[in-house]
Amino acid sequence: MKASVIYTGLSLIAAALFLLATLFGEYTAVERIGGAVWVFMLSMIILMPAVTSAVKKRSGG
Repeated sequence: MKASVIYTGLSLIAAALFLLATLFGEYTAVERIGGAVWVFMLSMIILMPAVTSAVKKRSGG
């Protein structure tokens, strides 16, 4: 449970940073939202195993 909160939160932060970075360019709403969803999904895929194993290691399990 704790690991899922951590990697979901980090993925949401990454998606928000992507949206913030696209505010100053000439991008359509579809490009902004699609890109943010893409960044969120890739961040989840990358962070899920790394964060889960780190949390298990810290908790001793």
